Amino acid sequence: MMPVRAGALPFVLVVGAGALGAPRAEAAAAVNMDEVVVQSQVEPVTGQTKLPGDAGVEEVQRALSAKGHQTGADGWYGDETVEAYSQWQEDLGFTGIGANGIPGPSSLVKLGDGRFDVQRVIDVGDRTTYSGKPVNQRTADMLAEADGALSWRITVTQGSYQGCSDASACTHAGGGAIDISVKDLSTEQRWKTVEALREVGFAAWLRTPEQADWPYHVHAVAVGDTDTHREAADQVADYHAGKNGLASHAPDNTPEGYRASFTWWEAYERG
Repeated sequence: MMPVRAGALPFVLVVGAGALGAPRAEAAAAVNMDEVVVQSQVEPVTGQTKLPGDAGVEEVQRALSAKGHQTGADGWYGDETVEAYSQWQEDLGFTGIGANGIPGPSSLVKLGDGRFDVQRVIDVGDRTTYSGKPVNQRTADMLAEADGALSWRITVTQGSYQGCSDASACTHAGGGAIDISVKDLSTEQRWKTVEALREVGFAAWLRTPEQADWPYHVHAVAVGDTDTHREAADQVADYHAGKNGLASHAPDNTPEGYRASFTWWEAYERG
């Protein structure tokens, strides 16, 4: 090492800015949209669950409070958070199912501006048809995947965005809800249809005449659909809890051999 002469300034190596000076800005938090959306459907009914995404829910809750919509930052997407998020959606000009308290991609990105990054986005896509009945593109993709696993065709008899009715209440008023004909299927084929739908991320049940004044059919709601009516979201919560999705909240009548693990389309696609 060269000696330093008296009175001379020592040579100082200058390293990258921020290494020794001002601290670096922290990286933005990441919120997995799909996990937060699924919690927003399930936890207002069931209470806090072990579903993934609590940290993301806390980020959303803190951001809502910062916008003036108070809700506890506890990772539980309960009724208070649903109401706060609905108010945020209304602030952005959304109405109807657009202000259902379930995060959509545009409202979540705007909420996270400067606070968190949105990952694993759910996009329900444009409205289209399946078996001639109205659905969104995400629901159509899910139906096509389930259809491909069966040797018979899935025929939708009631689609989504249908408004409220005496028979279905408001479950078909938003996105993700469908009814499927099973009149030409055997008992085993009916249950296999339920299983195929559940495998790709539907909350699905075989409806029977003993339950109400309706024919045998399959009713299903796409888990994680951001356009769902709150009544359909409540059915997703019932499904997660092992119940039948009806007003009775009775146990799921699906035989054990035709059940599937709780999942949603994006998780299914990731494998």
